[in-house]
Amino acid sequence: MRTLARTLLMVTATAAGLLTPAVAIASPVPEPVSPRIVNGKPASENYSFMVYVSGCTGSLIKANWAVTAKHCPTPSSVRVGSIDRTSGGTVVSVRRSVSHPRIDVKLLELASSVGHAPAPIPTSSGAVGTATRIIGWGQTCPTRGCGSTPRVANELDTSIVSDSRCTGIDAAYEICTNNTNGNAGACYGDSGGPQVRTISGRWALIGVTSRSGNNNPVCATGPSIYGDLPSIRSWVSQQVGGLPS
Repeated sequence: MRTLARTLLMVTATAAGLLTPAVAIASPVPEPVSPRIVNGKPASENYSFMVYVSGCTGSLIKANWAVTAKHCPTPSSVRVGSIDRTSGGTVVSVRRSVSHPRIDVKLLELASSVGHAPAPIPTSSGAVGTATRIIGWGQTCPTRGCGSTPRVANELDTSIVSDSRCTGIDAAYEICTNNTNGNAGACYGDSGGPQVRTISGRWALIGVTSRSGNNNPVCATGPSIYGDLPSIRSWVSQQVGGLPS
């Protein structure tokens, strides 16, 4: 029943091979492609919840927990609270990971709490047409290996579109996100990154970048598929021992 779509247009390893992590931690699955935002722009603010996850992207959801894509390798450490993947924020070790049994979502337990503000997970991702923003360190050109990933995260304003526009979507647990202007969206390296929308003047986390929604290895040629966090909010809360409001 998902008429909701998620903004972070991610191109996935399964569908398009886009979400392949760039950093080398051995992965048990074929190297996924991490999308980088194509035709976006450098981040307009220093999002406190941003997490750099070894060639992928993630989001802080609690002082000692982050979320990323299941197809991304579990890193030994992450950088939290900086839009610059090489400096700033806090570098912290990862204690363990917990993967969702159904969709492309993985939780990372941090070895210690950080002082950066996490992004709240709302109870609803929003209806079709809801304005969202995707953020990530993925490629900014559309074909795999066409260029290096940016040092500073990029962002793109997009929206949720009808599930019918995404091929192979799990409508109950995933969001179909528009490829803005027909040529902009997530790409390799953006995997696991946030799709957010504003609620009461605050960024709320609704999606996790997963894969392309048209099975095309070229990024931004169609809508992208995101893991719908509000739909699994109770599972997330149970795993992390309660979520902040």
